Amino acid sequence: MKIWVASEAVAGVLSDLPGVECVVYDGKGPEPDGAEQVEVWIPPLQGVPDVPGLLARMSSLRLLQTVTAGVEPYRPHLPEGVVLCNARGVHDAGTAEWAVGAMIAVLREFPGFVDAQRRGEWTYHHTGVLADATVLIVGHGSIGAALERRLDGFEVEVVRVARSAREGVHAMAELPGLLPAADVVVLLVPATPDTAGMVDAAFLARMKDGAVLVNAARGGVVDTDALVAELRTGRLRAALDVTDPEPLPPGHPLWTAPGVFITPHVAGSTPASVRRTLRLVRSQLLRHLAGEPLKNVITDAY
Repeated sequence: MKIWVASEAVAGVLSDLPGVECVVYDGKGPEPDGAEQVEVWIPPLQGVPDVPGLLARMSSLRLLQTVTAGVEPYRPHLPEGVVLCNARGVHDAGTAEWAVGAMIAVLREFPGFVDAQRRGEWTYHHTGVLADATVLIVGHGSIGAALERRLDGFEVEVVRVARSAREGVHAMAELPGLLPAADVVVLLVPATPDTAGMVDAAFLARMKDGAVLVNAARGGVVDTDALVAELRTGRLRAALDVTDPEPLPPGHPLWTAPGVFITPHVAGSTPASVRRTLRLVRSQLLRHLAGEPLKNVITDAY
């Protein structure tokens, strides 16, 4: 069985499996020969060029296991009969930890104090605080649950929103009525046609004065022009791990918009995520070889 894997580390945890031949393809160098023989593909975190063309050449492909929670680069081009699985769960800790750190950084004005430190200025003043805030989690899945666990103890009220209502969780249709009461709005939704550009001018206008938008989802969920316009008024602030476009090019107005804290899509890029990814990949390959049901299978309910 030929498997294309994202890294030497992934190849290492699969090397003892009988009958498995691992080929490392990180998407940066030339494409290896033999795409038509690949039965399992584990693409790299940052993706590869020409996904539609590559998938069309993978005539023997049976399983595509991503190392990301998002599957938007692959799902529209998946050949018939190929099972698509994501890495739900492996980035929960890192992403949830980033979200907590980012909201605290913005509320307590850490970026501004770092600038003052570089200037050698003692800029004493009161700041915002997370305590007593209402945190609205938009997209309450496994990462949202991990975030809520980490917020326990910060003395906040958590409001949950997901695609469908369930006990303790509001439906997405209720979101417009929930936005005006939220001090922090955290985006954790997947990138789908329904979520593309969902944070538009109307969404932002419904947020309360002084609220913080935290995007740990995908850049395309937010209308960048609308966000820049709001930030320039000083009414809202934002913490962004993802942007549209991405990478954010030099000179883009988002870089210099007031009240924004930007990191380069690093929320899930941690040693914990690597360890959990390797465990998941090995578990999935063992299940695939044994003909057992796979975890994290993406269906129309994604």
